Amino acid sequence: MIIAPASGELASGLFGCGRMEEPDIIYNIIEKYFKTRDDFCGKSILVTAGPTYENIDPVRFIGNHSSGLMGFSIAEEFANRGANVHLISGPSQLSTNNPSISCTKVTSAKEMHDCCLDLFPKTDITIMAAAVSDYAPITINKQKIKKSNSDLSLKLKPTIDILAELGKRKSNSQFLAGFALETENEVVNAQKKIIQKKLNLILLNSLNDHGAGFAVTTNKITAIDQEGNITKFDLKSKNEVAKDIADLIKQMIEKHSFVKNV
Repeated sequence: MIIAPASGELASGLFGCGRMEEPDIIYNIIEKYFKTRDDFCGKSILVTAGPTYENIDPVRFIGNHSSGLMGFSIAEEFANRGANVHLISGPSQLSTNNPSISCTKVTSAKEMHDCCLDLFPKTDITIMAAAVSDYAPITINKQKIKKSNSDLSLKLKPTIDILAELGKRKSNSQFLAGFALETENEVVNAQKKIIQKKLNLILLNSLNDHGAGFAVTTNKITAIDQEGNITKFDLKSKNEVAKDIADLIKQMIEKHSFVKNV
């Protein structure tokens, strides 16, 4: 925890940033910090992160630009608030040393699907932040495809919709949240997903928002719950977005607004 210096008159007589924060503000920050340490104590949390890679041949794949930072930030935030977190990550350069986080590395959508279905029955809260590939090649070549003068055509098949599968299996005591990355009709499309996939909460990203999406350290989300309530957040670092998500889920659980068949 870092308490940043305040702005005001300095010992030198100048004005600027560098003044010690007021004692009451320091006290409030420390009090809030320790109060949140036990927000999710005893809870089992499942988080997915990163992309999936769907192999074409031994050296090529279909994937996306997800770094996994959003999912890792969420896992760290819940672990810091007392939860036992199982993080399932697709290919990513990120790692965690947090003792409250168990991390399973996977590559394909099928591997992530199988791992999620294995862990899901034992979890209280699941947050699906991974950018899972929607399609995979029907045939994976065992040898590298040689470049030639002719066009290369790939036949693709849809991957399993992991979020929808978990929605079918969700009990009334489980909380399920997913992310939706949209480029048009963002809110309408997200609202459809929350119904179709039986979610408690959907977190909408729009690629039309500067600073949101893949391969950046910031994000901008709009949270939509199963009752249609919409909460918009400002552009923030992904660590701060993770805090907002944890705060919102805590509020929903405390109100028991998620305990219903959706």
